[in-house]
Amino acid sequence: MTTTSPGATEVELAIGGMTCASCAARIEKKLNRMDGVEATVNYATEKAKVAFQDDVSVRDLIATVEATGYTAQEPAPLVPAGGDGTAGGTGGDTGGTAETDPLRPLRQRLVIAVALAVPVIVLAMVPALQFTYWQWLSLTLTAPVITYAAWPFHRAAWTNARHGAATMDTLISVGTSAAFLWSLWALFFGTAGTPGMTHPFELTIARTDGAGNIYLEAAAGVTAFILAGRYFEARSKRKAGAALKALMELGAKDVTVLRDGREETVPIGQLRVGDRFLVRPGEKIATDGTVVDGASAVDASMLTGESVPVEVTAGDGVTGATLNVGGRLVVEATRIGADTQLARMAKLVEDAQNGKAAAQRLADRISAVFVPVVLALALATLGFWIGSGAGLTAAFTAAVAVLIIACPCALGLATPTALLVGTGRGAQLGILIKGPEVLESTRKVDTIVLDKTGTVTTGRMTLLATHTAAGTDEAEVLRLAGALEHSSEHPIARAVAAGASAQVGTLPVPEDFADIAGLGVQGVVDGHAVLVGREQLLAEWAIPLPEELARAKAAAEANGRTAIAVAWDGAARAVLEVADAVKDSSPEAIRRLRALGLTPVLLTGDNAAVARSVAAEVGIDADRVIAEVLPQDKVEVVRRLQQEGRTVAMVGDGVNDAAALARADLGLAMGTGSDAAIEAGDLTLVRGDLRAAADAIRLSRRTLGTIKSNLFWAFAYNVAALPLAATGLLNPMIAGAAMAFSSVFVVGNSLRLRGFQAADQ
Repeated sequence: MTTTSPGATEVELAIGGMTCASCAARIEKKLNRMDGVEATVNYATEKAKVAFQDDVSVRDLIATVEATGYTAQEPAPLVPAGGDGTAGGTGGDTGGTAETDPLRPLRQRLVIAVALAVPVIVLAMVPALQFTYWQWLSLTLTAPVITYAAWPFHRAAWTNARHGAATMDTLISVGTSAAFLWSLWALFFGTAGTPGMTHPFELTIARTDGAGNIYLEAAAGVTAFILAGRYFEARSKRKAGAALKALMELGAKDVTVLRDGREETVPIGQLRVGDRFLVRPGEKIATDGTVVDGASAVDASMLTGESVPVEVTAGDGVTGATLNVGGRLVVEATRIGADTQLARMAKLVEDAQNGKAAAQRLADRISAVFVPVVLALALATLGFWIGSGAGLTAAFTAAVAVLIIACPCALGLATPTALLVGTGRGAQLGILIKGPEVLESTRKVDTIVLDKTGTVTTGRMTLLATHTAAGTDEAEVLRLAGALEHSSEHPIARAVAAGASAQVGTLPVPEDFADIAGLGVQGVVDGHAVLVGREQLLAEWAIPLPEELARAKAAAEANGRTAIAVAWDGAARAVLEVADAVKDSSPEAIRRLRALGLTPVLLTGDNAAVARSVAAEVGIDADRVIAEVLPQDKVEVVRRLQQEGRTVAMVGDGVNDAAALARADLGLAMGTGSDAAIEAGDLTLVRGDLRAAADAIRLSRRTLGTIKSNLFWAFAYNVAALPLAATGLLNPMIAGAAMAFSSVFVVGNSLRLRGFQAADQ
């Protein structure tokens, strides 16, 4: 539970007993009638997000839900695996053994319904198979289907009727019960039970007195088809939730805590903020914290997708669930449980799945009034056909067909299933969609503003080039300069040392090392007196730069790079270029963003020369570079672009980007960046790879397209089928099959999103 504003609190409730979108709409309506309460209920996730004032309690909210005929409780908080002392709490069961599998009862009912309904349908459809007493076999097979298999529909219909409501379950229960009861009357009191009776299968309605007609195939078939739709819907929920569960189970299960000078291994749930714990090489870091002792390399690829381990030492922050691949670390816990980065990432996924797009709110409103309208239409159909003299059979059959064909299950599933699958697939690809309203923004975006440092570039100083004087070997330059810089802690020195060791291997150990503040370093390496630093350092030793090195230095500085002079034995030997390197993936990312119809704009606080150089390297037009911008002015840049009529997306990773991310029509935050940026963004790119921005927009657009196609077919189906049923042109069993197929189609269409692939996969 989190406070959202003074005097207001937000809580998430797990709702039980919902069977359709109309149920969700009804609960939402009841909650919103309470003073000071704003609620959103999602049928697909079976959760309600409620904001309420202090004069309302959670107990009051639960009582209101229960008075409406459903159950409610606060779900367990999202914590990494073992974070609550168990195998992990995700606020809902997305896995489970056979004993706790929530699909098991539904699967059992479905299997029984299908096994018994198939022969009933076949007998009704194929007159050649209708032996002497076939109708009584059909009754025997249908009875368990209409009682046991269809019991959830009858129970829900009765519960809703007691509260003066009608839902889609009411339609199913009334329709199947009417068909079954009519068949019983025809068999026991009419002529349908006569030995040798045949019942030809027809799509049109034969207007007779009904005494010889049975509709057992309609009752059994509709039940089986609807149960199949419900089962596939439930499976889609679980498959989408699997990504969330996998994310949560990245965390460590146990931790070695340092207490009173001794090591003690405890479950992760017993760790507290301020505790110091030991992380040995090869172990996962238990929770978010700060290194207090030791130095190591940490592999964060499981969270960020970055393949290169990050060097950490005392004072550096580390993230829970990342892997220690180097030395021994002692870490002080700063966040535990639901406060960790891993848990917050999972919460983003769940919040997205709990949200509602504008299209879904429309579908829910329609569903809320659809059921009573359909019931009225069925009664009107019955009355019309009786009044027109068509006969009770034709009237009854048309009315039952209306009840069955109208069930708007597909309408209720259209948005939630696509959103669940889309956000779940996004989580697997390192793309966290914060809310469903984000999807609408991705469709309209035409301009994408990119922060430079940490977004387009690595955010780390890197050795980019080595310019040598005539007769000087580049490998020798790197070996001697790298050896000297390896002894320095300066970021530029570390960049040189890392670049040198990567190219020439093991570096020698220098002698008489000295750090000259503000100028560079000096020392003896392999018997050579080496100087590495600014040109002024060489000038103090009366060592001038040759003309070719001076030109290289000037060119590097013109491009905004840092130029480092290298000399030994009294002569200048080389100039090294160090800068914040462009990520290898950035040029390809820009091409992909352009292919999506977006215009890239580079925004940075760096000087114009650096910005232009980076823009040229990645393929951004020079007139789309905005440099030397103060953090507070980034918001103004976004606002100015919006005033020009552009729909703006913003990609950033720093605290200074947070306001601009919030201001943009679509904010994409690098998951490797600051918490403030992540919180302000609409989408989080866990990998820190700009190519993921293009993938995120593609996935969001694909999800939105799936939602719209789902809604179109759900609406079109109901609008087209109701007149056919009302005019007596649709057999109830065919109506049931078509209705259930529309739900299965919607779920299947949504599940296609699971096949979405990142462009580089």
